[in-house]
Amino acid sequence: MSRINSNIPSLIAQSHLSKNNKELQLRLERLSTGLRINRGADDPAGLIITERIRSDLNGIEQAIKNVERASSVIATTEGALAEVNDLLTSIRALMVEAANTGANSKEERAANQLQIDSAIDSITRISNTATFGGLKLLNGSLDYTLSGINTAEISQARINSASLIDVDSLEIEVNVLASAQVGALYYPGQSSDPTHLGEILSTTVLEVTGPNGVEVLTFASYTPLSDVVAGINKLTSITGVEAELINSDVNSGIVFQSADYGSGSFVSVKRLNAPSSGDTWATYRFPDEAEVPDTTGGFPWGSVTSAQRDAGRNVSALVNGNLATGDGLEVSVNSQSLAVELLLAEAFATDPDGANSTFHITGGGALFQVGPEITPLQQLGTGIPSVAASNLGGVLDDGTLHFLSSIKSGGENSIENSVDRGDFTLSSKVVQSAIDQVTILRGRLGALERNSLETNIRSMQAAYENLSASNSRIRDADFAFETSKLTRAQILASSGTSILALANQQSQQVLQLLG
Repeated sequence: MSRINSNIPSLIAQSHLSKNNKELQLRLERLSTGLRINRGADDPAGLIITERIRSDLNGIEQAIKNVERASSVIATTEGALAEVNDLLTSIRALMVEAANTGANSKEERAANQLQIDSAIDSITRISNTATFGGLKLLNGSLDYTLSGINTAEISQARINSASLIDVDSLEIEVNVLASAQVGALYYPGQSSDPTHLGEILSTTVLEVTGPNGVEVLTFASYTPLSDVVAGINKLTSITGVEAELINSDVNSGIVFQSADYGSGSFVSVKRLNAPSSGDTWATYRFPDEAEVPDTTGGFPWGSVTSAQRDAGRNVSALVNGNLATGDGLEVSVNSQSLAVELLLAEAFATDPDGANSTFHITGGGALFQVGPEITPLQQLGTGIPSVAASNLGGVLDDGTLHFLSSIKSGGENSIENSVDRGDFTLSSKVVQSAIDQVTILRGRLGALERNSLETNIRSMQAAYENLSASNSRIRDADFAFETSKLTRAQILASSGTSILALANQQSQQVLQLLG
């Protein structure tokens, strides 16, 4: 049956030709862009996941750049600290040379002091000038800022890292659980001869040993205990042992104690010669778990045990509820959210019944974004304190902190011309403490770079490679597949055009019926 109003074969040919042209267009688009997904209609689910992957890739790429920059900052900082270390070791060498007073003249020691002064000035200059792209590195601008510290309770605080995400300030609470103690031995004196109370009855040879060394002292018969105390204290720098009268009374006896607190300090007092008839010599100590008593109100001799040696005890404390590591008067905590080192004041560290001490970290620190997500788990914070001479050292002596600047000749609260005076004990402690601080800071920054930044870069590079491969597998076009589909679409489009022409010609055949 022949009809001309509706050319059904032509309509069918047009429909298939349109589909073939769309297919041809799709293949040409994919081959020209190299992408299988160019719009949401191509693969809605695939588009969602690939856009998320692309976001992750951009974040990882920037994080890698951040870590590389952070490594550069740390390397620059460490280089400046190395110079400070060299200057400190040269100061130590100059002090050791000046201590050789039997072979050096006063003028030579004065010249050494000038070199020490110059080196101290250079350390402060490095602290003020070390920069990275305009960022001051060692002047304290990258250290944490603190408020509310009671110096009568906490002599010094160093914050190595702290998480301040979503908080204006972080409260630090310190609670002393068990007091710091010195090693202490107690000699009650003798009471067998009432006419010689507060004296040694016979010649006594004592071997006094402490953390610094050992000395042997000989005291004649009837030497007052006050003279024994004076003799012990003259050698404190050699032995590390101090002595004092109990209740400031020669009739009450003597306390022999280590000059420093902590388990590393000890005192040993041993009589080397045999006592004479009627003479008694015995030293005592308190049990390890007992608190050292306040002897001003009387001495509880019934609670002590006979001993010739006693060791000190580290302070035990909680810092924000975490049990801190004690070392003498110092406590430290190292956790994911807080790493802090505190030097407690003597009165606070030896009073476990006292009130807690609190202060706040209000900001500061160097914060490194080392991951693609802005979360505390993908950030590293560290404090880089000032290494100016007025901030290095920090040795506590008689309740006063002495810094490296105090070794310089002149100046307020200085150890005046320590090299010229020949008094090197405190000065050498300050220099050694400064060397330790700078060395530990270099080690801490080196550990951060090696164990955190470098490993983070490697892990993110691996993640970047794997995510790129996943994104390519989903989003990129397979050229072999698309080329074969293009060839098919080209053939179908050409054949469809030819068929449409034949379908249109078929309607003209009705003219033959009109003759």
